[in-house]
Amino acid sequence: MTSENTVIREVAKNVWTFSCPFSRFNLVPFGGRSTAIKLASGDVWVLASTPLNDATKSKLQELGPVKYIVGADAVHTLYLGEFKRAYPNAKLVAVQEAIKKKQNEGLMFDGAWGADPAGTEYGFESDIQHCYFSGFKNKDVAFFHPASKTLIEADLLFNLPCNEQYSKTSSSGKVPFFGTLNPYMYMHKRFAWMMGADKEAMKRDVKTVAGWDFERIIPCHGDVIEENGNKAWREAYKWYID
Repeated sequence: MTSENTVIREVAKNVWTFSCPFSRFNLVPFGGRSTAIKLASGDVWVLASTPLNDATKSKLQELGPVKYIVGADAVHTLYLGEFKRAYPNAKLVAVQEAIKKKQNEGLMFDGAWGADPAGTEYGFESDIQHCYFSGFKNKDVAFFHPASKTLIEADLLFNLPCNEQYSKTSSSGKVPFFGTLNPYMYMHKRFAWMMGADKEAMKRDVKTVAGWDFERIIPCHGDVIEENGNKAWREAYKWYID
């Protein structure tokens, strides 16, 4: 995941994605993506899920001072320390399970979804709303940027294949065997249902996100959904809504 393989794109005004190749078990192309948002204050919020390579660092420096680094769930933790060491004055916020995983790195966290009281604010809420999925197995957080009508998430929703994330490689980015996984497929509905460890909590949080007015979805895995994002969300989580 070098600078040469990173696709950096402004998907909407003040919203930038950093898309890289990434495969599970060195076999299944899932792709990886970080997202940076320039806040109204001029500061930068980053969902850190890919390496802080030279190209990424250069673009972030161009955008403005990094004020917030967020971990999206219990799984996307690998690069949090790398980002925090590069931006020591930034607030680092992640889910409680991620913080436990990183305790040996000596990182100082400024907030913990799952440990902090419900409704805790971390300073970026005037630009970005968040919903912690306590009932999801990976303990994901969904983020909503109203100014660009964009939802940002990690493992709550997939849109494979990951064409953009592999566009600078020799690979097609297509998933072996079943080829695709998108919100409209039965397989995705099944995945969403199976990942719900607490169905009642899931129903609550799924409906919260469905109530947000977003058109675009930026997933960590797969291509960006540029339009009808709310419809895609409702379809993927249909079994919780109906």
